[in-house]
Amino acid sequence: MSDYRYDQGSGYASGQAGLRPAAATSVGFLSQAFMWMFLGLLLSAFVAYLVQHNLGLGQTVLNLWLPLIIVEMVIGVGLQIAIRRISATAALGLFLIYAGLNGLTFGVIIMAYTYQQGGAATVVEAFMSAAAMFGGAALYGAVTRRSLTNMFGYLAMATWGLLVAILLNLLLNNSMLDMIISIAGVIIFTALTASTVQRISRGQFAAITGSTEKAAVLGALLLYLEFVNIFLFLLRLFGGGRR
Repeated sequence: MSDYRYDQGSGYASGQAGLRPAAATSVGFLSQAFMWMFLGLLLSAFVAYLVQHNLGLGQTVLNLWLPLIIVEMVIGVGLQIAIRRISATAALGLFLIYAGLNGLTFGVIIMAYTYQQGGAATVVEAFMSAAAMFGGAALYGAVTRRSLTNMFGYLAMATWGLLVAILLNLLLNNSMLDMIISIAGVIIFTALTASTVQRISRGQFAAITGSTEKAAVLGALLLYLEFVNIFLFLLRLFGGGRR
């Protein structure tokens, strides 16, 4: 088990094997990450609301769907790669831009469900279930003394396998494979949530980025992605795989 000692003066955490950080430090790491994560979710929800209540904006998003997805991926991956070389303010700005762009695509996805009979109830059910699963996993990651570091490596590989399966099923359009992918996605991202929360609370992101502020943004981005993916995979399950 490895852990980190917070340095008030320099603003970063340094690793110390066999030790847990002070409880106040762990809470501080988690509270900052969750604060930015919830802000990102609120921004996405607001933008999605605008899309659903503006048919012109929704049609524009549909017309630009592929470029938007590409830009989202570039920002999401680029932020994780560049986090150590950019300022905390720039990192937060990129995260909020990412959340806003996601709100555009979410708006169209949710619109596709709500326009069908019973679709609004499906969205609510998926959101509440995702919140419950995410919350349970986050709580486990925060309180468990079991190291989840090794699990993270396997889950990261499973995520790449899941992506390959999703791309393959775009060609096959197999409903059974779609259900398997959705179930696997829920399991993988729920487990990743527990791992991410533990890594945040133990100061690993602060040690990686050299800054508690940038660590909070990185943690927020990963938690945001994990919650969103749990929600989207559950939405597909509850919606019967509707596209």
